[in-house]
Amino acid sequence: MNITTFAKRLCLLVPLIITPAAWAVEVMPSPPQLAAKSYVLMDASSGNVLVENNGDQRLPPASLTKLMTAYIATLEIRRGQIGENDPVTVSENAWRTGGSRMFIKVGSQVTVSDLLHGIIIQSGNDASVAVAEHIAGSEDAFADMMNKTAGDLGMTNSHFMNPTGLPNPEHYSSAHDMAVLARAIIHEDPAHYAIYSQKEFFWNGIKQPNRNLLLWRDKTVDGLKTGHTDEAGYCMVSSAVRDGMRLIAVVFGTNSEQARAAETQKLLTYGFRFFETQTFYQKGTELAQAPVWKGTTSQIKAGLAQDLTMTMPKGQLKKLAASMTMNPQLIAPIAKGDVIGKVEVKLDDKVVHSADLIALDAVDEGGIFRRMWDSIRLFFYGLFN
Repeated sequence: MNITTFAKRLCLLVPLIITPAAWAVEVMPSPPQLAAKSYVLMDASSGNVLVENNGDQRLPPASLTKLMTAYIATLEIRRGQIGENDPVTVSENAWRTGGSRMFIKVGSQVTVSDLLHGIIIQSGNDASVAVAEHIAGSEDAFADMMNKTAGDLGMTNSHFMNPTGLPNPEHYSSAHDMAVLARAIIHEDPAHYAIYSQKEFFWNGIKQPNRNLLLWRDKTVDGLKTGHTDEAGYCMVSSAVRDGMRLIAVVFGTNSEQARAAETQKLLTYGFRFFETQTFYQKGTELAQAPVWKGTTSQIKAGLAQDLTMTMPKGQLKKLAASMTMNPQLIAPIAKGDVIGKVEVKLDDKVVHSADLIALDAVDEGGIFRRMWDSIRLFFYGLFN
C-alpha cells in the first residue's frame, strides 16, 4: 500500500479536519491589555497559549506557590506515600510561620485532608509548612521536591525555596509556568481539584473565605488560587468552563484584590468569546494501518500518543487540512509505541500542529522463510519504486 492510499484513508477518517469551511472566519479583535506585570491565557485541553504578555518573566509568585505544595501533597496521596486521614503533628516551626494562617496549634494533630483544605482555601502558611515537613521532613527537603516536580512538568522559569511563597530572592515562577501547573492539577486529579471551588473553610472556630472573588462573581469559575505580597503584588490563577471548553488565566502583579479579579475576568471573557477548542481524536484511536515487512503480521495499526486537540480563533477549525505520512519500509520487529509516521495539520499552507503516529501494537519478527520472501519482495519493490 503506498502513501497515496494512506492519505485517502486518512481523508475518510478525518472528515471534520479536512472539510473546507463555507463561511468566513470571524474578525479577531486585539486581546485586552491588562494592568498587570505579566499574564497568560491557556486552553486547558490543548495547552495552547491564546494570550500572553511577559508570560515567561520570572517573578515572585507569593501564595501561588501553594499550588505546587498542594499538587505534591495530592501526588503523594495518589502514590500511596501518605493518606488523607494521616495525623500530622504541628511543629513549632509550622506554628510560628507568619503571614496568612489556618490557625493550627503547636503540638496538635491535624489530618492531611484538613491541612490540604487549609492550604487551598485559607492559604495557610502554617498548614503549608506542616504538610511539607510531614512529606519531606523539612522545608528545605520539600523545596527540593518542588523543584524536581517543576522540572518534570516543564516549568523552566520556576525555582522554589519554600512551600509558602514567602519572599526569597531565589524563589520565583512565571505566568506560563503557573498555567502549566494548573493544567496538571486539573487533569491529573479531578477529585482533589474540587477543593479549589469551595468558597470557605471552617477550622479552629474560625471561618475563612476563599480569596478568589471570581468564585462569587462567575459561576463558570471553579478554581484555583490567589497570592499577594508587597513584592509580588496581587496575583491569581483561575480556571473556568463554558460549553465544554476550559480556560486557565494567570495574572501576576496587579495592584489590588479587586484588580486581579477584574483583569482575570477580561482574559476569560476574551478567550471564551473568540476561541474554540475541539478534540478530533483521542490517543490510542486507530487512524490507519501500515504495511510491515518481515513480521509475524503484514499490517500494523497506527494512531496518536496524545489527543489531537486544537484551539483556534472561531471559524478556523473548519478550515484545517490534515495529511499523514508513514515511514517508508517498516521492518519488524516493531515495539508498541514506536514512531512510524507523522500527522500534520495545516491552515492554508502553514503547519499549525504536528504529531507523531505511533504503533498501537507490537509486531514481532517473522520466521526465516517470511523474512527471506520479504527481502526478495523489497528488492524488486526498490527497483520499481
